[in-house]
Amino acid sequence: MDFKPLVTLLAVVNPLAIVPFFIHYTQGFSRAQKRGTIITASLSAFLVIAASALLGLQILEFFGISLASFQVGGGMLLLISSMNMLNAQPAEAKPHTHELEDGAQKAAMGASIAVVPLTIPLLTGPATMSTVVIYAERAQTFLQMSALVGYGVVIGLATALCFALADPIARVLGKTGINVMTRLMGLILAALAVEVMAVGLLKLFPGLGLGR
Repeated sequence: MDFKPLVTLLAVVNPLAIVPFFIHYTQGFSRAQKRGTIITASLSAFLVIAASALLGLQILEFFGISLASFQVGGGMLLLISSMNMLNAQPAEAKPHTHELEDGAQKAAMGASIAVVPLTIPLLTGPATMSTVVIYAERAQTFLQMSALVGYGVVIGLATALCFALADPIARVLGKTGINVMTRLMGLILAALAVEVMAVGLLKLFPGLGLGR
């Protein structure tokens, strides 16, 4: 079984890097409220990955986008995400993250922060969806597709575990430890991003492979 998609997804989602955001957004929550947030965020992350795996290619076909172009674009997005991580930011971080923080504080209990912004865009944003669609195209059998959806379950469980242990993790690793882990995952993701782009470029420009 090919575990490369799982490694890539773990690097992109990187729930450990989102632990500080979880702690920030759930300040003042009761234990029951935190538990509900963890369950909702984990389930949402799985649903995003499963939907991308099962419907992503059909969506590309509907918009007339070739997979090779999507691979190059998705690879570039992964590379940008890896740059964010090498700067110790979450892979799906966006320039308006602080605006999201302010919005979450104002919204308080009015809207579930488990879905926005924790799941989308911090956990499973465009980079995650691109990754899943790219690997979904490579799935030739029902077993391989089932494995890809199963990896979504693993991501959901990893998210639940990290969020459930948020306070101990923050105490043990500290900000420096989380930053080091984020940078390490960013380096792995950068290498995987280059590989994804290379495959797409070879499909778009077959002549690039003549010198091999």
